[in-house]
Amino acid sequence: MKLGTDIAYITLKKQVDQIILIAGDSDFVPSAKLTRREGVDFILEPMGQTINDDLNEHIDGIRSKIKYFIPKEQ
Repeated sequence: MKLGTDIAYITLKKQVDQIILIAGDSDFVPSAKLTRREGVDFILEPMGQTINDDLNEHIDGIRSKIKYFIPKEQ
């Protein structure tokens, strides 16, 4: 969970005004809570995937530039 720790670190050091996370799972709920509590905007780019309800509750917004996401075939 290094990314969550990095998010917390840069938030508490006041190094960012906004964080855009490209993910959608609930692993980032604690980071999202802390970020918002510290006054930093927490924006999610889900890349066309569903967003976990717990995470959706703790974000400031969703920014999606992808209309249709088609996974690469292997």
